[in-house]
Amino acid sequence: MFQKYRLKDFNIGIFVFVLIAMSIGVVMIKSAKESVVNKQIFGVALSIGIMLVLTFIDYHFICKFYIILYGINLALLLSVLLFGINVNQATRWFSLFGVTFQPSELTKVILIVFFAKFLEQNKARDEINSFRCLVSFAILIVLPLLLIFKEPDLSTSICILAVVLVMLYLSGLSYKLIGIALLVLIPAAGLFIWYIQQPDQKLLYAHQINRIMSFLYPSKYGDISAQQVYSVMAIGSGQLNGKGINPTDVATVKDANLISEQQTDFIFSVIGEELGFIGSVIIIAILLGIVLQCIRVARRARDLSGMLIASAVGFMIGFQTFINVSVATQILPNTGIPLPFISYGLSSLLSTAIGIGMVLNVSLQRDKFL
Repeated sequence: MFQKYRLKDFNIGIFVFVLIAMSIGVVMIKSAKESVVNKQIFGVALSIGIMLVLTFIDYHFICKFYIILYGINLALLLSVLLFGINVNQATRWFSLFGVTFQPSELTKVILIVFFAKFLEQNKARDEINSFRCLVSFAILIVLPLLLIFKEPDLSTSICILAVVLVMLYLSGLSYKLIGIALLVLIPAAGLFIWYIQQPDQKLLYAHQINRIMSFLYPSKYGDISAQQVYSVMAIGSGQLNGKGINPTDVATVKDANLISEQQTDFIFSVIGEELGFIGSVIIIAILLGIVLQCIRVARRARDLSGMLIASAVGFMIGFQTFINVSVATQILPNTGIPLPFISYGLSSLLSTAIGIGMVLNVSLQRDKFL
């Protein structure tokens, strides 16, 4: 479980970047909604503690329990549908002693561990491109995704699917199979857009369709995309240097309450308005630094499972950052993806910290797998 490590192998870059990002998150959350900042500070302290503990737990030891972790994950996802609390017509959270927890966030890191071990075993048997492996892979990912989609939580489902598909590619998926998949998926995407506009469609919920349609036809669905319009207004009003943190001498979009729950999915609009273009670029650069350090760790990993864990965590952070910023700037349809380490939310913060903790352990066992 525990090994002797050389502290000189500790990736101080990731650790420092994460601490800076978390600190900025606390400041921005306090500015957006001061009443929840104490919970975020508690979450930051807990996340740092868990991250440091996991840094010194051998990731191979964690991977030994990959099947048990997968089963626990399915049990949590099923339990939240049966016993979770309903907020805004979505059942995604458990509530205990005033603290809410979202199991689907934990699913991200559990599935990273599970598929790292699953793909490593299939790679060892040279079966990554076999029919048996690919069918098993599809079944194993569909089960948790269906439960998450049922909550409903389409954005988290898409994020998880993207992460595990990147892991499959990195494990040695044939380019021939990738080409065949693209030939099927590209026309399927057009068929999907057509189908969800039919009155009797059964794939998506009404609010999910409205978000997609508001992106494709903003003039027709203007009321639905209003939050994104106000977000762009807030970011643009920050100009180069921003209005300052929690300004009192100038009018802000935040103070007008034009964006609901701005401390979560639209925290980037607060950043753009108060820190301006320069501050926004710096924060994106910090998150990019974390992603690049994860890639660096992956390139030096001692085995395939370590490489996949570090790569997947880095991709997850980069993907969520891209989606969150794109939604805030109206480049993509409105989705509920948090900005890693910065958005308010204990579940997201803890799950990402768990992932970083495992990446730090991979860095302590580097042996240049690639």
